[in-house]
Amino acid sequence: MRVRLALALTVAALIASAAIAAPTPQEQEMVNQFLKKTERKHKAKKVGWFSASFSANRINRNNEYNSFTNHLNSSLSGGEFSWLGQAYAAGAELGIGVSKKVAWMAGGEFWLKTGEKLTGTITYAPPAGSPVQLTDPQSEIKVYGAYTGINYSIWNPRLAGQEIIGGSAWMTGTIGYYQVAWDLFAEYQNLNLATAAPEGTNAEFKGNAPGFSLGVGLDYPIGFAGMAFAAEANYLHLNFNNVAWYNSADQEVVATYNESPDSRVDLKMSGIRARISLKKYFTL
Repeated sequence: MRVRLALALTVAALIASAAIAAPTPQEQEMVNQFLKKTERKHKAKKVGWFSASFSANRINRNNEYNSFTNHLNSSLSGGEFSWLGQAYAAGAELGIGVSKKVAWMAGGEFWLKTGEKLTGTITYAPPAGSPVQLTDPQSEIKVYGAYTGINYSIWNPRLAGQEIIGGSAWMTGTIGYYQVAWDLFAEYQNLNLATAAPEGTNAEFKGNAPGFSLGVGLDYPIGFAGMAFAAEANYLHLNFNNVAWYNSADQEVVATYNESPDSRVDLKMSGIRARISLKKYFTL
């Protein structure tokens, strides 16, 4: 009797073990789904950064503003305006990795005033009209904008959860939207495109334009709080082709370099830029 009972229990245990060892297709699918969910939860985190930057922009010398200053200076006595040459900007940027080598980034920048303000009393003899005395006349330009783009690592990419060691190099491409404001002294003899005559008291010229850049850069850790010093060189294509102001009749008023509609002044701010920044890396 005892032998029969032992044999029955052994057979039952073997059957149960076989059932556990060979799950049904439905059970196997449930196990697979559970493993996939667990794997997703343990995927590698993303690396990101925040940076604050300062850049020096060498504006192309062959531009219409410089032709404008040559023409304007011929009407001034007691002072002269300089060409556009160098411009400086401060900015901030956020980057988030989307793969091991590729990151999405977005940022903004504000250019310090470029152009200049003359000091003292300057005599201005406009092409039409009598000479006038100017006190501290100005021709100052402000630019600001926002951009987004891609950062592609070409050497030693930064990885989430790992210590920042050694240098890293990358390439960037951006597209942005920029605005400009040009503050030119009120007595300047502008041109109303609708009437082909001066408009009177001058106002601030404004415009907007897309901007595109391509660059290459590198960074190196400074050994403090996951931070790195970065340097980048890029070329920015940024030309404002709609710089004007509008009177109460919504007529377009522009600056010119020979008093004709064909000589309206567009502000071309394109050029090579050198940028330095302090980057703080983090893990998402």
